[in-house]
Amino acid sequence: MERRGSGRRTRRSARARYLARRVRTSYWRPGCNYLEAIVKALRKVKLRDGDIVVVSEKAISVAEGNIVDESGIRPSLLARLIAKYWMRLVWGYLLGVLSGLSRRTLYNLRNYPLELGARHKELALRLTSPLQALSFGSEGGIDGSNLPYSYVALPLRDPQAVAERIRSYIRERLGRDVVVVISDSDRCYSWRSFHITPRPTAVKGIKSAGGFLTYVICNFLKLRSHPTPVAVAGGDFSIEELLTVTAIAERLRGHGAGRDVWEMARRFGTSLDGVTWEMLESIPHYPIVVVRRIPRKRAERKKLGG
Repeated sequence: MERRGSGRRTRRSARARYLARRVRTSYWRPGCNYLEAIVKALRKVKLRDGDIVVVSEKAISVAEGNIVDESGIRPSLLARLIAKYWMRLVWGYLLGVLSGLSRRTLYNLRNYPLELGARHKELALRLTSPLQALSFGSEGGIDGSNLPYSYVALPLRDPQAVAERIRSYIRERLGRDVVVVISDSDRCYSWRSFHITPRPTAVKGIKSAGGFLTYVICNFLKLRSHPTPVAVAGGDFSIEELLTVTAIAERLRGHGAGRDVWEMARRFGTSLDGVTWEMLESIPHYPIVVVRRIPRKRAERKKLGG
């Protein structure tokens, strides 16, 4: 991976082991000072120089107010057709099966909400591309899970600048020189040294293209997948190590109120647009995970008691 501000290409071996800790915070509502929230949370951790601080893109987007209320959107005929036929039939009975989606997800797609779904697809058509709008979910990084009512979070406009800002703030307030990674649960697929994701990313070495076609083809071919690193500030990583770090963070972070709006609604016993801010605030949230590299030789010495 190319280091920002450097004219040379540097790589660090992925032959390392990791220690990781998730850090709980309150739910970040719009307007939350997430920089201060991150620093406050990291005071609970014995942070060291070189530690990797992985932060959820969605949590940052919500805090920045980078969200849209879909209840006020008037869907076009095309959006209604996508919701009624493309989602229920094509995804529910063909593409979803080819992609290996779970029975639960297939059931949800076959019963895709017509009005709410049409509004969502209209927003995707306006803000992304047809290839993204035809995805079964998280179109171009647009995501409604862990958000109340009819709100959806949009991808960060300049994730690299946000990552740099977080890193500088941590160095200023805590005196630690860390690596900051912003990640999203949308999948990044790998074949040998080639890496591709359907959603936008600022990380060089990962291609962003294809929309729903990337998702279907890569899942049909059973390619390895990881959460997508959206931006990275500081440190020298190979793409493979960066993907390993985001996978560790995702496993520890969990899915909050649910992996999608259906799971979230079932958890709280309400409708798809009936979840409230208070409901979301009632459950644990872990938007930050700290990952520490331990060189393999040192890890082996510790294991042997050296």
